[in-house]
Amino acid sequence: MLTKRIIPCLDVRAGRVVKGVNFEGVRDVSSPVALAKYYSDAGADELVFYDITASFEERALFTDILTETAKSVFIPLTVGGGINTVADFDRVLKCGADKVSVNSGAIRNPDLIYDAAKRYGSQCVVLSADVKRVNGVYRVFAKGGRENTGLDALEWLRRGEENGAGEIVLNSIDTDGVKRGFDLEMLAAVCEIVHIPVIASGGAGRAQDFITLFQTLPKVDAGLAASIFHFGEVKIKDLKLLMKENGVPVRI
Repeated sequence: MLTKRIIPCLDVRAGRVVKGVNFEGVRDVSSPVALAKYYSDAGADELVFYDITASFEERALFTDILTETAKSVFIPLTVGGGINTVADFDRVLKCGADKVSVNSGAIRNPDLIYDAAKRYGSQCVVLSADVKRVNGVYRVFAKGGRENTGLDALEWLRRGEENGAGEIVLNSIDTDGVKRGFDLEMLAAVCEIVHIPVIASGGAGRAQDFITLFQTLPKVDAGLAASIFHFGEVKIKDLKLLMKENGVPVRI
């Protein structure tokens, strides 16, 4: 049985890690380089680095801080933010990323997923989706959760898998930063229609939320969180021991 992954997320703005609630009201946390090294040493299975304003500001991802971050970690690193072309994939991978996360860029150009997967392999392409309920329907949002695309999220993620995405990160805007647990309903709907790994993001507030996630939805491959790790509310080592005690397969 595959072990479940624990993935801290570094939301980076202007070279600093920040965190907000429902994608708003951000506050400064730390240096991404220092935090990445800390998580690499603390037992995280992977790490995600998002340049959270690159798409909104219509600029390329900051590669200097990314290169320094990549040098400091010895676990798989997924990078996203301002990924709009295959050339952006190439640039980020050359900075040391193992996987590239695409969101708004794929919405603008759905062929980007196919083209990148064909060149680098599906294992390198992560489709990240910021999803929110709108009149009872799961809708995809772009530009850091600022813009409702009108896309049906379930259909969009199904198409993403067909086009070659190797992994999905489902960010629930409804639960982001609220710390009342992952969006199990939304995750269940996604797990029913795709066959590639699904990473749950948005809502973790305590260690038990991860246990509930993996026990309720065995198809979910990983749990991603930010603030509870950044502010020391949950230690990754303690979380993994708790997962093991509760029968959740995990790498200690």
